[in-house]
Amino acid sequence: MFKRILVPVDGSTTSNKALTQALQLARELGARVRLLHAIDELVYINVYGYSPALMDAVRDAATKVLADALEIAKSAGVEVDTRMVDEPAQRLGATVAKEAQDWNADLVVLGTHGRRGFSRMVLGSGAEQIIREAKVPVLTIRAEEE
Repeated sequence: MFKRILVPVDGSTTSNKALTQALQLARELGARVRLLHAIDELVYINVYGYSPALMDAVRDAATKVLADALEIAKSAGVEVDTRMVDEPAQRLGATVAKEAQDWNADLVVLGTHGRRGFSRMVLGSGAEQIIREAKVPVLTIRAEEE
């Protein structure tokens, strides 16, 4: 059924919960997993202004997020690889949808915070963007209730 599972990761608890679920599914189905981290430079530029040192720190943090997720995946005994996307001015939904298409993924698994109301309006919904733009099924894993 699903043989190529794309998992966007950001190092958050919710993202790690989705990763764990994706790995369990991959193990049961004999699927392979690609871990994806997308750097959205515009977010940092809009909030902090452009700084080469800041972007270097962001890239270093992204590398660590992928390395940590890869360690989790390797311990699950699943075939896994990683990809970092650093393309300015590309929204998260478009980045994940493009990667899913380019890699021939047949499922995307991601964490969602399930924000509603004002916080959703202010913070946006990366999961909603991905669901809207991906051409393959998207499995969302909800955050723990606080």
